[in-house]
Parts: sequence; structure tokens; C-alpha cells
Amino acid sequence: MKKILLLGSGELGKEFVIACKRLGQYVVACDSYDNAPAMQVADERRVFSMLDGEALMKTVAEVKPDIIVPEVEAIRTEKLYECEQQGIQVVPSAKAVNYTMNRKAIRELAHTELGLKTANYLYANTYEELVDAAGKIGFPCIIKPLMSSSGHGQSKVDSADELPKAWEYACGGARGDLMEVIVEQFIPFDYEITLLTVTQHDGPTLFCAPIGHVQKGGDYRESFQPRIMKPEHIKQAQEMADKVTAALTGAGIWGVEFFVSEKEGVIFSELSPRPHDTGMVTLALTQNLSEFELHARAVLHLPIPEIVQERQGCSAVILSDVETESPEYVGMEDVCAATQTYLRIFGKLVAHTGRRMGVVVCWDKLQSEVTAQEASQQALRDKCKALAAKVSVK
Repeated sequence: MKKILLLGSGELGKEFVIACKRLGQYVVACDSYDNAPAMQVADERRVFSMLDGEALMKTVAEVKPDIIVPEVEAIRTEKLYECEQQGIQVVPSAKAVNYTMNRKAIRELAHTELGLKTANYLYANTYEELVDAAGKIGFPCIIKPLMSSSGHGQSKVDSADELPKAWEYACGGARGDLMEVIVEQFIPFDYEITLLTVTQHDGPTLFCAPIGHVQKGGDYRESFQPRIMKPEHIKQAQEMADKVTAALTGAGIWGVEFFVSEKEGVIFSELSPRPHDTGMVTLALTQNLSEFELHARAVLHLPIPEIVQERQGCSAVILSDVETESPEYVGMEDVCAATQTYLRIFGKLVAHTGRRMGVVVCWDKLQSEVTAQEASQQALRDKCKALAAKVSVK
């Protein structure tokens, strides 16, 4: 049995803990507030700010973990190098966590060192630099904090008049104490995907079927798997995902995001070295192993012989429309009455307007013919979104 220190205890961490417990592991869940979702199923909990390097290392010394698994971006990530030097396994690696927590580091690695196709980009540390960078990139453009998650602080800017608001929003949505933004060329893509990629300690890199997703304000609203793509585009995405994950080193699951243009091909966007929110669609048992089970096996250096797409699935999030410290849910009966459907309430103790509180996942059999598969998947997506809309927070 391994002792795992989970840094971040949200809904993705909760499913990861469940997967680890099924494999007989001991998990200590950490977050900045008590009784976070993953803490509800873990063996122990610790409450502290993971941006406090001293508190982080104190917790490591007390817990004495075999493995450290980061689940969020708001971590004093440079301290994880010290943990590796002490012989603790960091997932996927301290290098991977440090690079991917910072959009500048990962973009320079992907574009400059590995030669992956990306959008044009510049950086800005001040509002004046932002104005200059946006002028060079051109409008429309995308402005993001270098460190953020779930689309926080990200906005599309169509003219110079919108830059003051975008700068304020980016600074407000940044994680950590790094006040720098990236200004990206707006890519007129046809669709975007997440390619869940699994690197193993002693085995080949494996790829899940591509996941299509819809975002609003940079945050995921629905996802569906498999996203139908041209074979050559799947190959391009897999080759790029393989390159960047190999360069970052380590074993685990990665959510690698791409823009796909029928004219321009596949364009690298971002990646996360952990289970991805769009991958919650795998809770519909679309694969032989969910993204959380894949991550648990890779973290524990257990073999993963193959990933098999067994059926199609969709996910749609349940958002709160209210602010409350005692959320209750209305409409759960409607979801539970639907066939080929699962409901997952995350167990967050406080609801904020627009906060993700749960997810509905639906599944159906795969169709062998492309046109039939597209029609079947659209019907499934419509069903899933309609069911999610029936659940409200009171």
C-alpha cells in the first residue's frame, strides 16, 4: 500500500481518490478549506494554503507520503523539486507540474523547443505592454493569465476598447502571485478537443479516443466522446501529445487540448498533467477504464495494456444559479428516471453563482457508420443537456 498526498480536493480529485481506494491505497487529501469533495472519501485530510511553501513542506514532513499528486494549479510548485530530491514520487514529475502551471513555460517548450504548431503569442507584465502586444498580434485576440484554471481570467478581445476590462479580468482570475498575461492570436478553428494521453512508468504511451467539448468563458460546459475526426488529424494530435508529454517526463494521465481546423490542421493549445474536467465523460463508462482509473494505475506504476472505446458518451455540467452555504438539489428524480444515464453531485458545501456543482453523463452504443454516429451523438448530447438543466440548486 502506498501513501498518497493529494494536493487539491475538488471533484476530479474525489473520483481519483475513489479509484485509488479501489486499489487499496491510503490517501491524504489537502485543500484550502475543510470537507472539500475529495476529503469526503479520503483516509485523512489537511487544510492549508498550498501557495504557502512552508506549510506545504511541513505537511509533507508530517504525512511522509510515498507519492504526491497535484490536482490544482495553486501550489508552490517549486517546492516539489525538493520533494523529488527526498525520494518522493511527484506525479507526473516536478518538471511537468512546474511547466504546466505556467502558460509561458509550456508554450515555450511546445512551440520553441519541440516545434509544435501553436497560435502566435506575446506576453505582457503591465497594461501598457498588453496594449502593445495586442496591437502586434491583432484583433480579435485571446488574453489569459499565465497561471489560472477552468478559464478564470480568460477573455476574447475584439478591439482596443475592451483591453482595460480584459486586463482587470485577467489579473483578477490569476492563480498565485504571478501577474503576467499571454496574448494569443485568435484561431478560427472548426472545433476543439481534449486528447487524454497516458504515460506509463514501464509501458507505451496510450491515447483515449478524442473528446469534443464546448466551453463558455473558457470553462467547460459539455463534452462528448468519441469526437469524430479525420484519421490524419488524430495522428497529428497523438504525435504532438506524445512529444510534449515525453519532454515533461513522468507517469500519469494528461489532458492535452488542441484546436482543429479543416484547413490548417491540428494546433496545440494547452495541457494539464492530471485528469481533465472534459474527461468526466468517461464516467459514462465510454472506455474500459475511466480517466481516473487510468491515472491511478499510471501513478501506482501498474500496467495498462490497452484503452478500448466501448460506447459513446456525453457529459453536461450542473451549475448553481444561487449563492448559498447549504445547497440542496431539485430535479434529481428526473435524471435518475432516465435510462443509460448517471448523475454525479460533487458534494461542494458552498454554492456560488455559476459554480460547477455536478454533472450528468449519458451513454449509448457506438454506430459503425459515420453519418449515423453523428446523428446519434447529437441526440445524446441534446438529451444530456436537457437532463442537466432539470437539476437546480436551491
